[in-house]
Amino acid sequence: MKSDLPLIDFTLDGTKVQAVQGESILQAARRVGVDIPHLCYKDGLRPDGNCRACVVEIAGERTLAPSCCRAVTPGMDVKAESERARKSQKMVVEMLLADVPERGYKWTDGAPLTPALARPATTGAAPFDGVATVPPAQAGSAAAVLAAATAAPAQPGQHGELSAWAERLGIVPRPELVALRREQPAADITHPAMAVNLDACIQCNRCVRACREEQVNDVIGYAMRGLDSKIVFDLDDPMGDSTCVACGECVQACPTGALMPKTQIGSQVVDRKVDSVCPFCGVGCLITYNVRDEKIVSVEGRDGPANHGRLCVKGRFGYDYAHHEQRLTKPLIRKPGIPKHHDDAPRPAHWSEAFREATWDEALEVAAGGLKRLRDTHGKMALAGFGSAKGSNEEAYLFQKLVRTGFGSNNVDHCTRLCHASSVAALLEGVGSGAVSNQVNDVENAELILIIGSNPTANHPVAATWMKNAAKRGAKIVLADPRVTEIGRYAWRVMQFKPDTDVAMLNALIHVVIEEGLADEAFVRERASNFEALRENVQGYSPEAMEPICGVPAAVLRDVARAFARAKGAMILWGMGVSQHVHGTDNARCLIALSSVTGQIGKPGSGLHPLRGQNNVQGASDAGLIPMMLPNYQRVDNPQARTWFEKFWNTPLDPRPGYTVVEIMHKALAEDSDPHKIRGMYIMGENPAMSDPDLNHARHALASLELLVVQDIFMTETAWLADVVLPASAWPEKTGTVSNTDRMVQLGRRALNPPGEARPDLWIIQELARRIGLDWHYPGEESGVAAVYEEMRQAMHAAISGISWQRLERDSSVTYPCLSEDDPGQPTVFTERFPTADGRVKLVPADIIPANERPDTEFPFVLITGRQLEHWHTGSMTRRASVLDAIEPMATASMNGADLVRLGLQPGDVITVQSRRGEVAIHVRRDDGTPHGAVFIPFAYYEAAANLMTNPALDPFGKIPEFKYCAVRVVPGGQPRAPAGYGSGVQGSPLEQPLAA
Repeated sequence: MKSDLPLIDFTLDGTKVQAVQGESILQAARRVGVDIPHLCYKDGLRPDGNCRACVVEIAGERTLAPSCCRAVTPGMDVKAESERARKSQKMVVEMLLADVPERGYKWTDGAPLTPALARPATTGAAPFDGVATVPPAQAGSAAAVLAAATAAPAQPGQHGELSAWAERLGIVPRPELVALRREQPAADITHPAMAVNLDACIQCNRCVRACREEQVNDVIGYAMRGLDSKIVFDLDDPMGDSTCVACGECVQACPTGALMPKTQIGSQVVDRKVDSVCPFCGVGCLITYNVRDEKIVSVEGRDGPANHGRLCVKGRFGYDYAHHEQRLTKPLIRKPGIPKHHDDAPRPAHWSEAFREATWDEALEVAAGGLKRLRDTHGKMALAGFGSAKGSNEEAYLFQKLVRTGFGSNNVDHCTRLCHASSVAALLEGVGSGAVSNQVNDVENAELILIIGSNPTANHPVAATWMKNAAKRGAKIVLADPRVTEIGRYAWRVMQFKPDTDVAMLNALIHVVIEEGLADEAFVRERASNFEALRENVQGYSPEAMEPICGVPAAVLRDVARAFARAKGAMILWGMGVSQHVHGTDNARCLIALSSVTGQIGKPGSGLHPLRGQNNVQGASDAGLIPMMLPNYQRVDNPQARTWFEKFWNTPLDPRPGYTVVEIMHKALAEDSDPHKIRGMYIMGENPAMSDPDLNHARHALASLELLVVQDIFMTETAWLADVVLPASAWPEKTGTVSNTDRMVQLGRRALNPPGEARPDLWIIQELARRIGLDWHYPGEESGVAAVYEEMRQAMHAAISGISWQRLERDSSVTYPCLSEDDPGQPTVFTERFPTADGRVKLVPADIIPANERPDTEFPFVLITGRQLEHWHTGSMTRRASVLDAIEPMATASMNGADLVRLGLQPGDVITVQSRRGEVAIHVRRDDGTPHGAVFIPFAYYEAAANLMTNPALDPFGKIPEFKYCAVRVVPGGQPRAPAGYGSGVQGSPLEQPLAA
């Protein structure tokens, strides 16, 4: 037994055993193979000791003790299987089992219906296969109480862990106990994802602890007294009407099925369980797919290093997009004579209007032949490729290798250009590495946590739980953002600064640190450079001078600066609210400087963490899916690095950096005389027709290409403009690695086969490569994923040389840098030196640079874009996930209540938001966290695409567009556009509440 803690000798059922100091009797017993019955206990939750199923006999003590919350002491003599202990354990399990119905669910009106998903049919989304949809008139009513059909045989273990323990202990409830069974409460089926069946509740309080203590959502409580005591949601509201954010932690915690996913009502039997990684945000939660009849029926959180079993609504309930009827299943080629119009709304359910089916050989020949012809006719700069941060590391690596060695240029990019390019530029310049210094859950060791330009409860919900846990134990959270979001409830200080004034506010903090002598002089002297230039630059940025500019009171700025500098550990986490500006690199430079001058980097509970947006944006960047960097951030214009890769790939490489995402769109619309005009593109899993700024321009560029090849799982807005569409594999249909925001390389395993003729992405890349003249051979299953990984490992030896494929198969997750097989990985980096030329962090002064476009009398509002909890990126996956679409079915714009009053608007009204580039008609919701004079719109909805209005102006260093700031006007009225063939778009009652967080 490996542990840094002392071992304790004690006796268990007459055998001498050892426990780790602080370990409970239950934990120690389980570790040595003695399994004591338990129901209220669950790994990861605080032990409560209220069910008393785990009682044991301890020598010298009169009463039996709950083993789950009793720590082992030296010399303790414990009997878990004595006659007295076993009798009590059995009695508890029998009484609990006797009090629940023989069948977990029944229809109160006696109707013999099959188990139902029972989400209201008015949402318009197709029900899950094999389940019925309750008619709208009955949904949520007493007549539709959820149950198994009376004719269906009872499933073993119908009450989960309770039934399992009863079976193991040989317990059948006595008739006299069953006769005393309580009156069973009606089921609550008002939530789209979960059923509440309190007839099976044993009041173990697991759900309360999971909701209030783990996720810190504070929705589930325990109310009333005696026989009336019960689990409640908020003020005893139906679950569907409560403030529940559908993380499903309660479902995973419940031992009896009193709370359960609707997709598993009735039989709990699954055909197989497959371990993988969540396909959504950059947190990288480890999950297990439950597969039945070749469909995923539910998802469980695994005890991974990033999530420890926790999930959010997307990770737990956003999986059935993979089974959506609009999946691409055959290669498609655009029909002759069908033009591409940039303003033509995609019709994914009617793809045959523009495309015909083709064989794989034909589609690949048309795609590869066209790309090769354009390259050979117009030169290597005529082609470009967009890879994906939603795929695997192996796909990203092979895609950029294809562009560089097959197309012949560095015109390859992906969504990192649209999220953290400026952060990476500043980090590479300042600390010599684009990755995070500390992992998210290191906030456990922080005294102060600065969250800036990020809405973690919506964008990184599981990461937010670690922050909320830290606040509960006493850490000070500082929220700095133009919008006051949900995490502000847990903040010690909220700095709601005016949009576009990040540098002013951050320089004021640095000013206080230096002026008041709070700088870490030893750190600055030994580990930093250019401090004097920084000191001189911030002299004019006093809090008093910056208060009227940034809107944060000078006293608050001074309080925060002092607390940050004096904290034992202070950690900075930021999002795209920092990076998506023309001064995004300067914003990040200020964060690096603040962390460095206070010495808050290179130690536990401190450091810099740009929260990554997509599941593999970190890994795709590491693998070289960016135009100026080879794998592992080696510049293409570095002769030494380029020579190494030329030998490694046996191909000459272009020494010039390629064009970035927005630059490629400009080049697609260049004059024919331009030798660098982009004429053909290969896009894998990206959707620039939704994600790029100034969408009219971007869609025009895509439609103008001579050849556009799109590889995806749906007919996205980008695929609708393609000449060839190649059906690819969804994340549950592939094996591969991804790297999360914490620098963890994690293995996802295939749970399903792609539908129809869809193929693994690695196979498609290799087939295209072979047809344009590359001699690639990657042996092994699933298109040689392990062989591709091992080649990538050689290319990234300075980071992942110690992470072999075999190690990933064994461990699932390994943190880099990891340089040998016995290296556990380094969760905290920069502890002694920085990976810069001189080993020091470079402090780079920054001055105020205004946004490219400012509000004026014609366009007086500021548009802020972003994500929301239920939907992700451009919505192509989450809007095809039935639960997510049911919870958040339509596009909305958030505005401050005072602005609504001033404009004569009510929540739920339709407004038209206009910029100099485009406009959308959209329903408005009240959100007083949105500042006066601003409008927030999520960018996941085609029918109200926020990026029609955003500004393509670029940060000069990171080349990232200014998504977070442009001038708009708000006009009452308008006609909202219908959804583009997916997503329900159901319009409910006026939206009084802010976006769910």
